[in-house]
Amino acid sequence: MMTYLLFFIGFAALIKGADFLVDGASSIARKLNISDLVIGLTVVAFGTSAPELFVNIFASAKGNTAIAIGNVIGSNLVNILLILGVSAVIIPLNVSGSVVMKGVPLGFLAVLTMGVLANDKLIEKTGVSALTRVDGIILLFFFVIFLYYSFGAARTVTGIDELAPSKRPGIFLSILFVILGLIGLIVGGQWIVNGAVSLAQRIGASQSLIGLTVVAVGTSLPELATSVVAASKKNVDIAVGNVIGSNIFNIFFVLGISSIVKPLPWIEGQNTELGFLVIVSFLLFLFMFSGKRHTIDRWEGKLFILLYGLYLAFIIFRG
Repeated sequence: MMTYLLFFIGFAALIKGADFLVDGASSIARKLNISDLVIGLTVVAFGTSAPELFVNIFASAKGNTAIAIGNVIGSNLVNILLILGVSAVIIPLNVSGSVVMKGVPLGFLAVLTMGVLANDKLIEKTGVSALTRVDGIILLFFFVIFLYYSFGAARTVTGIDELAPSKRPGIFLSILFVILGLIGLIVGGQWIVNGAVSLAQRIGASQSLIGLTVVAVGTSLPELATSVVAASKKNVDIAVGNVIGSNIFNIFFVLGISSIVKPLPWIEGQNTELGFLVIVSFLLFLFMFSGKRHTIDRWEGKLFILLYGLYLAFIIFRG
């Protein structure tokens, strides 16, 4: 019982830890005269993806690779279908920023890259499929290119400075926030992985299922909060950009670091979820680039939410 209690407390520690880390690091960055634009693109972007990163690091280190892979695929599906779906229902997402528009195809490319790197056996008809350490390094190279592009293009996105927290605590308090944030992320990550493994064993479900559902939704809560608030303020570039950036971050950085910590075996059955993510990413691409409006309408948002419900029903029924 204590393991399950710590499992849910772990999500709270993980999310609050990310908040503390963002507040503390942002304040330190300001004292070093780093602009809010850079803070929004780096510190805050890292903060919203930190839960996925720390859960995956502990899952990889402990050999629970199905949770690590399921967390990334599941989080990306949550980001597109649930978070963008809810945001589009609040307000049609008419995107204008070039960094976001170019980020949608890049997000689709990231999914395809993951699929190619993971399916050695399927492509080469020999060996064992896995995301190796070499694959992890390749993903990190892509991530560096993504960061370089983002810094150059982000000046066209309005409202990104609003992502940087307004708090400006003293240097001592800022360092304390960073330390507390890291502790929350580390402890929360451990508790979530331990609880996920125990929960899977208890109910007879696969670790992949727990990673795709409970863990993925829990670690995506920071993205949900950011996008919903941005949509309610009619800042749609931020609402969409947060999701696209998080998806790219999850694949190139989180999965890259995870596979370097320990190679991640790829089970062919995981191609079902990967294939669905490819379809969903392509559907987002079609919605954004069909016609001249570059808009996700309310009916498209409702379709995304419906697809997520059907996806959950399918993987839970499959077990």
